[in-house]
Amino acid sequence: MAEPTVLLLAGGQSPEHEVSLLSAEGVLRHMPFPTELAVIAKDGRWLLGEEAEAALKAGVAPLGRLPFPPSLDWDRYQVVFPLLHGRFGEDGTVQGFLELLGKPYVGAGVAASALCMDKDLSKRVLAQAGIPVVPWVALYRGERPFIPFEPPFFVKPANTGSSIGITRVEDYAHLEAALAEAFRHDVKAVVEKALEGVRELEVGVLGNILGEASPVGEVRYQAPFYDYETKYTPGRAELLIPAPIDPGTQETVQELALKAYRLLGIRGMARVDFFLADGELYLNEVNTIPGFTPTSMYPRLFAAGGLPYPELLRRLVELALA
Repeated sequence: MAEPTVLLLAGGQSPEHEVSLLSAEGVLRHMPFPTELAVIAKDGRWLLGEEAEAALKAGVAPLGRLPFPPSLDWDRYQVVFPLLHGRFGEDGTVQGFLELLGKPYVGAGVAASALCMDKDLSKRVLAQAGIPVVPWVALYRGERPFIPFEPPFFVKPANTGSSIGITRVEDYAHLEAALAEAFRHDVKAVVEKALEGVRELEVGVLGNILGEASPVGEVRYQAPFYDYETKYTPGRAELLIPAPIDPGTQETVQELALKAYRLLGIRGMARVDFFLADGELYLNEVNTIPGFTPTSMYPRLFAAGGLPYPELLRRLVELALA
């Protein structure tokens, strides 16, 4: 079989637009197959060819030129790589379009993407299966808040990533403002109990339904929580791979990640994030399109396990074709 040609989709309409373009830059530089770029601007219109390259170089595309769906020769591409973080990219919408086209694509399908994107729904599925999650409650815009646990807690939009719209609330006086911030990004918010003395552990999974787990890594930082600025400002966070944890804890993290991966029906890849507090593990969330710069946690985890960045990309394309 001839080498597949890959169409890389980057940008998107979510607040994680710029993060997606950063990820795309690394993928284009290291992809072992012929790859072309399409950028979805913040207005939902598309950029192709030199215009897409210019947007990548600029790091942002406020306005596109081609309406959706773009006039692309889809038969040119054997695989599509939707590297779109957040809503309208990681939530099953683009995946549904590609399903209608009958085009193989990298990553989770429609149902798994939508389920993992919704922090409330994914927690319900995981909790029912006996996987430990942090106590939470979901609220829709306009509902009167009832929180069944005391502050401190975190208020989050149910369907965003990269810590966008998240507020740590120390007392009830600040709850209304935190909910208003979350509802700027979504119609549903999740309120999670804040755990004290938390360590944040992350593990990558690769495969179709039955995946393989990477070594476990740990994120350390000085900020009150792992917010957007801490994640994407160099030097604000330290990534430790492998995590300085005992072998039993590492094995449990990997086992829980693989169980969640299969339970949620994920294909291709995911980064599974955990909290470790007072010796107890809690699955925090599952990211079906993790950050993909060469220095992002997901590729670094697999590199530490002996799978270099270009080979990781090769495996992902092969998994999509399979």
